[in-house]
Amino acid sequence: MTNEEVRQRIKEIKKDFRQIMDGATASQMRDRGLNYKVNWGATLPRLREMADEIGQDYTLAVELWKENTRECKILATMIMPHSEMTPDLMELWMEQTPNVEIAEQAVFNLYQYLNFASTKAFVWLSSENILTQTCGYHILSRLFMSKATPSERDINEFIDQALTALQSDSPILKKAAMQSIVHFADLGLVYERIAKSATRHIGADFL
Repeated sequence: MTNEEVRQRIKEIKKDFRQIMDGATASQMRDRGLNYKVNWGATLPRLREMADEIGQDYTLAVELWKENTRECKILATMIMPHSEMTPDLMELWMEQTPNVEIAEQAVFNLYQYLNFASTKAFVWLSSENILTQTCGYHILSRLFMSKATPSERDINEFIDQALTALQSDSPILKKAAMQSIVHFADLGLVYERIAKSATRHIGADFL
């Protein structure tokens, strides 16, 4: 598509958002502290339907992400072709991620499927940015849920970082770290014993 065709397509997509807007949902999000410049309150199933109709489209995904609206960013994560997402672009999107909802959707729809997901997640665990760290734990949770097993070196790093996160003052970070530990433990008895021993050491038993 040409630049003009992309701009026109985005205008059409925004018109579709208005038709499926849900004021009650948008209000609930504001109550939860999820503030957006523009938020139509479209439900995730409806956005998925739109994504399925649009299909995978790198150029459109990149341009949708630039829009400062909830629905555009989520739709971008749904239509970005996994094979065309690069580490640098993933880093840029993380820097531009406004809140935990968008981070979670990016992980669920896109990041967990990238062949460099684990590498990026471990880099993010040591970030000074709380949301970036949180996103890293969400990625690892998804990888553990898909039965991806970490190396011994990665296990040590993951446990060390997670224990630090569990002692932070951030509720979203602590929750994400604990969820990742739970999914890590689900990998098998050995992993469960490691998780139990580590969390017990700081008085944060998860079972």
